[in-house]
Amino acid sequence: MFIQTESTPNPATLKFLPGQAVLDTGTADFPNAEAARISPLATHIFAVEGVTGVFFGTDFVTVTKQEQIDWEHIKPAILGAIMEHYQSGQPTMTGQANAGHADHDGPDAEIIKQIKTLLDTRVRPAVAQDGGDITFHGFDRGVVYLHMQGACAGCPSSTLTLKMGIENLLRHYIPEVTEVRPVAE
Repeated sequence: MFIQTESTPNPATLKFLPGQAVLDTGTADFPNAEAARISPLATHIFAVEGVTGVFFGTDFVTVTKQEQIDWEHIKPAILGAIMEHYQSGQPTMTGQANAGHADHDGPDAEIIKQIKTLLDTRVRPAVAQDGGDITFHGFDRGVVYLHMQGACAGCPSSTLTLKMGIENLLRHYIPEVTEVRPVAE
């Protein structure tokens, strides 16, 4: 098994590409070892000292480390944890991750549907290239609330991505959108 790695815009996060499916669909975010209990793969990775976050896409794993630890010290252990997991035959997930895509109704239902469509077709594929994801959390009086995950969480350029990229895109296509704000989970 050959696992490729790619840097991300977040220097504390590295993207690992195992060359196999990680998740069938969607994403899964594990901000700590407690959250990783539903994933044997995430649990293996959190066993590496210095790991502070794990995020899964359909074909990649992003790992966030403590700032003071160098990648050359923990990267081999993370590669080993990923390889061990795939050789064990265990599933990636044993429980259910948050879906986060519930249908909305009410006066803003059509606007929310448009926002989610733009996020799914234009934003999320681009953000996944950098090892992260952005999920919709709400729309209230012109303000779109988004949660940044994986490499995007804590990335130095995340504010610029939200304000200059996503906010401008949404405002262009949906006049009711006036601002985009990040939310923490």
